[in-house]
Amino acid sequence: MKFLRDNGLTLALMAAFLFSLVGMMLAGWADENAELVQHSRPQIGFSAYIVSGSFLSALFENWESEFLQMAAYVILTAYLLQRGSAESNDPDDPGRERDELPKHWRRRAPLLGWLYAHSLGIALTLLFILCFVAHWLSSLAAANQEAATHGEPHLGALQYLADPRFWFESFQNWQSEFLSTAVLVVLSIVLRFRGSPESKPVAAPHSETGAS
Repeated sequence: MKFLRDNGLTLALMAAFLFSLVGMMLAGWADENAELVQHSRPQIGFSAYIVSGSFLSALFENWESEFLQMAAYVILTAYLLQRGSAESNDPDDPGRERDELPKHWRRRAPLLGWLYAHSLGIALTLLFILCFVAHWLSSLAAANQEAATHGEPHLGALQYLADPRFWFESFQNWQSEFLSTAVLVVLSIVLRFRGSPESKPVAAPHSETGAS
């Protein structure tokens, strides 16, 4: 079908996402109940688990790092270069065809034109911020639930923002995202994958920059 051919990449990625999300829910629920049993506490139902602070914190913690990676990648590749990489503009010819706004945009609505010209980076940055806030609040809920179990005082939202636990959860994912992106940038200099727009043509020299 034409629809499947034209949208196969998105459909495959969304199917993999849903499969992984369901797997995360089921595995996390089983692990949570195993830990509750170990501490002689009552188990919780599936619906209670997927709205719990511990699950939502883990979920948004990962989404946050992914959107940070994508936002940083889109923005940094507009300004920084890596000679030979399929993921970079050419240092000797960094300009691109059709990369300027039409004249009527620049003349009649310069602000809207600027926003549109940078909309992908802005959207990814906003998604990162939303997931960061969701991770912060759900991790706070999980921390306060744990504190209540041990008879400890609850933390406020701003107080928790300075808690090492929250930043450990964030940095442990951020570092891996930046590392994997840097590895992709460097490996695309010398390695190829036939047919992928993320790769240079198989016969392209290592010094050639850009995927096209």
